[in-house]
Amino acid sequence: MRKTVEPIVADRLDGDALEAFFDMFSFIRYDEILEYRPYDEVLERSYRRVCARFGLEVADADVAAIQRDVMDWGAHPDVAEPLAKMAEHFPLVALSNADNRHLDAFIPRLGAPFHAVFTAEQTGAYKPRIQAFDYMLDQLDASPEDFLHISSHQHYDHIPMDKLGFTNKVFFDRGYDPDLPAYGAVRVTSLDEVNRALGIA
Repeated sequence: MRKTVEPIVADRLDGDALEAFFDMFSFIRYDEILEYRPYDEVLERSYRRVCARFGLEVADADVAAIQRDVMDWGAHPDVAEPLAKMAEHFPLVALSNADNRHLDAFIPRLGAPFHAVFTAEQTGAYKPRIQAFDYMLDQLDASPEDFLHISSHQHYDHIPMDKLGFTNKVFFDRGYDPDLPAYGAVRVTSLDEVNRALGIA
């Protein structure tokens, strides 16, 4: 998100204010997803709210650019190869905080076959809402212990999953969230580490 938004606001905020802006932008997006609405609306409402807090005017064209640019996101360059290797041994499942049209674009860019893909639009809820996880479990006729869950987000994923009984969790640390070992996720910095631990490197 920062790569998309920073060029729009950087010339209006100094260094410290810019960091504070993105901290608050992340927190407001978290607040916005506690009630389901289409993801484009989440982006617009979050951006307008954070700009209001920092006294920044919002141009409709900037909102449209943010919504459009999100659709162009691709996989991190270190994902495709180890994910494809993982898919040779385990069925991959995506539980995403985005809508159908986003995942229709995103999943093919990951370069690996997925057994199932669940979107916020399908579940009617965004993580960390329990409804999202329950939908996945119901659709797959699965239990929490059947999963090895990998996420870069503790607040959206591993904190609620700990409460729901998911015991096999990997925190893929990309600097988005702090490491919170009390919630049971094993920290890694690459998917290759996960594959080595699974014995499929």
